[in-house]
Amino acid sequence: MSKKDGSKRIVIDYQSLNNQTVKNNYPLPLITDLIDNMESKRIFTKMDLWWGFNNVRIKEGDEWKEVFTIYIGSFELTVMFFGITNSPATFQAMMNEIL
Repeated sequence: MSKKDGSKRIVIDYQSLNNQTVKNNYPLPLITDLIDNMESKRIFTKMDLWWGFNNVRIKEGDEWKEVFTIYIGSFELTVMFFGITNSPATFQAMMNEIL
């Protein structure tokens, strides 16, 4: 797949992996609950979460599940990418634990 500037973009099809994955349904917090919770807080910070899921490491030993192959060889991912079934739920669970 090509980008607007003509350079190539890597596209990985996770359909097979996602079909075999047990889904982790993790509820997203309601904005109103977050705002109500901030009422008693005194210190605030700003976090750059632009690369969100790419901050979540894949469990050691499970890297083989997210291998992709191109003409120069195969590569195992060490962080979660977009398109993997449980990425949003895992990221939200991580953020709740941190905060």
